[in-house]
Amino acid sequence: MASAAEQMASNMSWGAFGKATELRQRILFTIGLLIVYRLGTYIPVPGIDGVALREFMEQAASGIGGILSMFTGGALSRMGIFALGIMPYISASIIIQLLTAMVPKLEQLKKEGEQGRKKINQYTRYGTVALATFQGYGLAVSLQAGDLALNPGFEFIASTMITLIGGTMFLMWLGEQITARGIGNGISLIIFVGIIAEVPAALAQFLSQGRSGAISPAVIVGVLVMVVVVIAFVVFMERALRKIHIQYPRRQVGMKVYDGGSSHLPVKVNPAGVIPAIFASSLLLLPTTLATFSGSQTGPIMATILAYFGPGQPLYLLFFTAMIVFFTFFYTFNVSFKTEDVADNLKNQNGFVPGIRPGKKTAEYLDFVVTRLLVLGSAYLAAVCLLPEILRSQLAIPFYFGGTSVLIVVSVTMDTIQQVQSHLLAHQYEGLIEKSQLRGKKRGKKGTTRK
Repeated sequence: MASAAEQMASNMSWGAFGKATELRQRILFTIGLLIVYRLGTYIPVPGIDGVALREFMEQAASGIGGILSMFTGGALSRMGIFALGIMPYISASIIIQLLTAMVPKLEQLKKEGEQGRKKINQYTRYGTVALATFQGYGLAVSLQAGDLALNPGFEFIASTMITLIGGTMFLMWLGEQITARGIGNGISLIIFVGIIAEVPAALAQFLSQGRSGAISPAVIVGVLVMVVVVIAFVVFMERALRKIHIQYPRRQVGMKVYDGGSSHLPVKVNPAGVIPAIFASSLLLLPTTLATFSGSQTGPIMATILAYFGPGQPLYLLFFTAMIVFFTFFYTFNVSFKTEDVADNLKNQNGFVPGIRPGKKTAEYLDFVVTRLLVLGSAYLAAVCLLPEILRSQLAIPFYFGGTSVLIVVSVTMDTIQQVQSHLLAHQYEGLIEKSQLRGKKRGKKGTTRK
């Protein structure tokens, strides 16, 4: 059986793209909205001292400032209107998904179909506004405390909050439009483009440090090799599956008896995807962001947080690992792969795992299998996220190379390629159906003329 890569190679060609008009329009629409997003990162928030901000970010570029700038596509380093990025929306959606698994009313809403989904999306938007308000206020106060505001005071805080909240909501709308009318997941593509856009400048800075002698050539080669190895490892693990054999009994339809079939239930080694890493990163970056921009005005509490929970610190690494493992298990069992629901669906379809009774026993067996997989999956996520952190702090690499960003880039690329392939296959099927209909009409006409 051909692999996904072989199928992609056979289906993707310039001729196929030329004929797939709808796919081409979707791709152009997506590119257009992503260009709008990139232009927005260069529009500054009013009232910011540009010179002081530039000097501050140059000093912080190798630390937390570089991390935040990477995740916001450079908007934070320029203090653009998209400085908060799309992270408030992602955090709100994850929180709503977790609450849906725990609150019966929200779980009932999820089962109500389209109307329930619209209500849950509305709650997610409200949560986005709340989180963006909290983060915008904290960032505005921190900027003012760090002497980065031209006219500090209530007006500066209010205008900064309104601008940042509006930027986040506009990004959320852009992401929804890309998902509905473009190609790929809009929110993921916005993060993807933000990360990719900062890579060339960061790589050029990294190589310039090597030319100046600040970093040895061996370290440069080692880092580049590590990037390639980590990307290959992430691709391998994201495609890894555990196939559970499912058997279906014989069934009788009218007078015919159909033999029982068999299939496989695919379970990913990492069913939660990049969500645990994103959620853990967003929780850890918020306090350090406020502490960083507060500068010399940082209070004793924030100073302690920055000292012990700064990137590369032992407590930071320990807490990051614990959060990744916790959210991997929690999100998988409560959102992405609910074993009881899977067991009930198999029972309703008359499917069963050979040697396991349907129902509760099947759910227990799935719990056992998924738990063992998650031990490997959570360890993989923690290793990919922590290894670059440790190397960056030990080798003093001047740009941020993080496992979370690699996970996002690889996952979004694979998902977008799969969607492009699906559109091409759908276009090919439509062409085959049209040809078969035309042939049927021609045959029908020949039959009538002969009569």
